[in-house]
Amino acid sequence: MRSNAFLIFQTPSIARQVRFSSHHINDKIKSLVQQGHYQEALESYSKESNSPNNTSRFTFPSLIKACTAVSNSHYGASLHSAIVKTGLHFDPYIATSLVRMYVKCGSLCNAVKLFDKMRQCEVSGQDVALWNSIVDGYSKNGFFEECLVQLRRMQVLNVEPDGYTLCIFLGICDDFLGISCGKEIHGYVLRNMFDGDPFLITAMIDMYSNYARPMDAWNVFRKFENKSNIAVWNAMINGFCENGCWRNALDLYTSAKIEGLEFGSTTFSSVLTACSQGEATDFGRQLHCDVVKTGFENDPYASSSLVTFYSKCGILGDAVGVFSTSKDKHVGLWNSLISAYVNCGCPNDAVNIYTQMIYRDITPDSFTISNALTACSMIGSSYLGTKIHGNMIKRTIKECVALQSALLTMYSRVGSIKDAHKVFDEMKEKDVVAWGSMISGNCENKKFEEALYLFKKTESDGVKSDSNIIASAIIACVGNNDEKLGLCIHALAIKRGFDFDPFTGSTLIEFYSKTGQPDMGKKAFSSVLQKNNVVWNSLISCYSQNALPNLSITLLPQMMQNGIYPDSVSITTVLSAVSQIAALSIGKTVHGYSLRFLLPTKNQVENALLDMYIKCGSFTYAQRIFRNIPERDLVAWNSIIAGYGSHGECCKAIDFYHEMRNSGTSPDEITFLSLISSCNHSGFVQEGLNLFRSMRENGVEPKIEHYVNIIDLLGRSGRLDEACRFIENMGIEPDRGVWLSLLSACRVHRNIELGEMAAHKLINIEPESGSGYIQLLNLYVEMGMKEKAAKLRRVMREKGLTKVPGCSWIEVKNKVDVFYSGDSSSSSTVKIYETLHILKNIMKKKECSFEEGETMYEPG
Repeated sequence: MRSNAFLIFQTPSIARQVRFSSHHINDKIKSLVQQGHYQEALESYSKESNSPNNTSRFTFPSLIKACTAVSNSHYGASLHSAIVKTGLHFDPYIATSLVRMYVKCGSLCNAVKLFDKMRQCEVSGQDVALWNSIVDGYSKNGFFEECLVQLRRMQVLNVEPDGYTLCIFLGICDDFLGISCGKEIHGYVLRNMFDGDPFLITAMIDMYSNYARPMDAWNVFRKFENKSNIAVWNAMINGFCENGCWRNALDLYTSAKIEGLEFGSTTFSSVLTACSQGEATDFGRQLHCDVVKTGFENDPYASSSLVTFYSKCGILGDAVGVFSTSKDKHVGLWNSLISAYVNCGCPNDAVNIYTQMIYRDITPDSFTISNALTACSMIGSSYLGTKIHGNMIKRTIKECVALQSALLTMYSRVGSIKDAHKVFDEMKEKDVVAWGSMISGNCENKKFEEALYLFKKTESDGVKSDSNIIASAIIACVGNNDEKLGLCIHALAIKRGFDFDPFTGSTLIEFYSKTGQPDMGKKAFSSVLQKNNVVWNSLISCYSQNALPNLSITLLPQMMQNGIYPDSVSITTVLSAVSQIAALSIGKTVHGYSLRFLLPTKNQVENALLDMYIKCGSFTYAQRIFRNIPERDLVAWNSIIAGYGSHGECCKAIDFYHEMRNSGTSPDEITFLSLISSCNHSGFVQEGLNLFRSMRENGVEPKIEHYVNIIDLLGRSGRLDEACRFIENMGIEPDRGVWLSLLSACRVHRNIELGEMAAHKLINIEPESGSGYIQLLNLYVEMGMKEKAAKLRRVMREKGLTKVPGCSWIEVKNKVDVFYSGDSSSSSTVKIYETLHILKNIMKKKECSFEEGETMYEPG
């Protein structure tokens, strides 16, 4: 009895201890979760809570939150079982938390099962938060159609969507629903008085901004009455940045500042992005002061954004200054500096920063490694790239698909295509970026067949090709001369809507340019919706390369009328077209434009101007351009040497050659070709031979063009036997140019024996061409060999061979007229022949006067 009495009296005390203990555990778990110590909270529950009944209904949501944070489905399933035992699984809040936990842990099936059970309950089935949790789960897993199914069910069951529901659907407008559905949601928001919800307003601004409709986003922002919410301002500033309206973003920041709003790192980051877009250095420096004044100079996002801003504006010194003065050098800040050096073309500095980071035991993340691999690609260092690859293998980060794609790109750019293939083959999951990297890598290494094989494999494996893969496949078709497959890929691009893309469009224009189809290039150009500089430049180049210089030139003013300002590539390409027709006045206009709009002076523009003025015969301007080039490259020297040489100024050309040598620039094969050709036309035989002999001394191997010029040089001077010996000792197989040059020389010097030999050699090489026959026919006629000439004419008639007429052109009042030999189709034919007749009469009178003058002064 005593013992029983003791137990009876002791039981309330034990119960109180248990309640105290469970209360203590519940408080401890909630405290740990609030502090972010999720794993400790879960371990405390596992060790100390022997019964689910001892766990408060208010503790379970904290535990579920901890499971969600660490994405631990094992703990989550155990908690779910414990909740079922306590009968709390019908609690709407706990049920909603469980659904979200399953979604976050990647177990959508369990989330759906739980939701289907809960929605049958009268109370839980009407809880909009529960419906939001499953709709959010479907949207995050890309099941957008299921989201719509759930919305229809909500409507049937009279569950009114709240602001969060609408935010979810606004978020999937960009991926699935489209702008029309976004507008419908906007209307629903206005009709149901949700327009005061800052979260909804932010979501609508984001939706319109993503659809490149900044003015619609601005109207939403403008009509929102509660302007004290900084998140709404941030969304609008970010929307302007996304759509290139950087000035509007800066004005909005200034307005927010006047309103006295408190800024956070998100605001500073967005506004600094706007400053970067417009290279607004003064505003950016002022913003830097605001960052310091508000105490955000050590904030991870703000400091990283400052480094990025200064680097994009080309002020690397200030970017390094921000990095150096930052107290907390987190991984993101190191990444920003490495990226800054990479983007500014300083890969060696980027590698040095990466090395310092490793030396200080700061663990690099995927962004660090990606930037470091890009730097390795730029400097061509396969050794360092392989070393980084080795460090990746030691960590779980090696499975990151984005990093594996970066590895593919690195190995491809340093020429180690076999290593790239090895990485690609070892990848467990190949996304579209990896396939694109591999295909473009093969294109860069001239492995066009392999690139096309991989492209076909993407299609057969069901990989949805993006615009980059389509563009790379078209480049491979160009390199592989596969016009038929290129046309098929164009059809595929149209089918999938990629012909609207600027990158794909410019590649298609290049494809049709190389295949000699400028009309198709124009069609590809017309399909592109947003035509940028690259697209316009591609069509300008297409026309220029396909002997349509006039069309190429007319595109420049059209480009400006469409609001696109030509860049250095546009100017260079148009100047090339101007050079083809020697249209000096147009060339001067283009030159004036480049000066007036202060285009960045690059060697390619200056070289194009130099070439244009030379080909137009304006040596005063050409020499002025040449002397004003700060750092003359080989192209500039070759242009000036070739220009003077082709205009009969051989001595000046040779003088420029010696000046080039003295400047430390080494000649190449083009230099010697221009010089030998100049000597040839000026009759400087010995100088030409000496230049040819000096080629190998300068490390330049003679090509067939150099041999042809030497044969022509010897032939013009009458040294035909020496020219024949030169051909015998060439060391390479003579082509048509060699025998045509010798045959032309034989005509001049009336050497029938060598002429016939050269003609027969030429006819054997080109039996279907009339050039050899015509040259031999002229030789027979000039030598008075009528029978042979008649026989050769008969052979030419039987073969259907004719001479291609020569042509010339002239520019008058910005219009270029082309004239062909024997052609009288010009609209000005009558005027031309009348003028020609007048000139002939004037010349005859001058000739008579000259002869009379000679007679008058004849001695004796």
